Amino acid sequence: MIAGVGLGLRWEFLDELLEEMPALAFLEVSPENYIGRGGFHRERLADLRQRYPIITHGLTMSVGGFDPFGAEYMQSLGAFAREVGTPWHSDHVCWSSLDGKLLHDLLPVAFTISNVARIADRIKEAQDRLGVRMLVENISYYMHPGEPEMGEAEFLSELCERADCGLMLDVNNAYVNSVNFGFDVDEWMAKAPLERVAQMHVAGHAWFDDRDRAGQRLIVDTHGEDVTDPVLALLGRVLKRTGPVPVLLERDQNIPDLAGLMKEVGRIHAVYDAAIAETEAPQVGKPSGPNSTGVTP
Repeated sequence: MIAGVGLGLRWEFLDELLEEMPALAFLEVSPENYIGRGGFHRERLADLRQRYPIITHGLTMSVGGFDPFGAEYMQSLGAFAREVGTPWHSDHVCWSSLDGKLLHDLLPVAFTISNVARIADRIKEAQDRLGVRMLVENISYYMHPGEPEMGEAEFLSELCERADCGLMLDVNNAYVNSVNFGFDVDEWMAKAPLERVAQMHVAGHAWFDDRDRAGQRLIVDTHGEDVTDPVLALLGRVLKRTGPVPVLLERDQNIPDLAGLMKEVGRIHAVYDAAIAETEAPQVGKPSGPNSTGVTP
């Protein structure tokens, strides 16, 4: 079982990581950066596998799209997943390709009943073809395509139930959406399938002026800033409900040196440890051991 705080592997700090091998619960890698690539980076990944568990997180499956999954892509992805020994593979509830062309963006799907059935079938197909459990991730989005028939949290619950898959809960994405669309993120969490959470992501975001709404501002999920205190507080509240699932720090822009990243990992770990300690503490007035009467024999 993997628990604790891990880091998304980026080539910017690969050399430092190999030299220092700091204490991390796991590393997360995007297979698209390694499939079809040999040489230095593939060899260094093999070195890191000797020290850290590896979890895979995809960017291009286009789970919510309409293009059939490519045979070569699925074969290569399944082989890579087996090679690194990932316990699951995650990708986003979005569409990112059309007519075989990658769009290089994670675009939202409509929260409709028909999409639940269609996308669940695609997730089940992916699980079968990869031979590894799938997790789907909630994305940050800035518009909804059409009139939704349900909320995002309900959509994810129906989708995970029908596909019998896990949830990769991106805490920052949920927070960003809650601010941009004006809903209570804790109410969102109460409706989301937290019982299916196998891993979580946290990242930083930034504020920008909204060009479509004068005087308004928009949060954008940039992965280029430190994780904010409200997102860390939300992470703590969610961990009390999920228990010790692995949590990943994502950083893709303005990447600091490894020491700076590990400082950020330490902030997250403090929240993680406090939340898990609270879930493990015995409740006042209730027995803490296996003797259900609470009476010492």
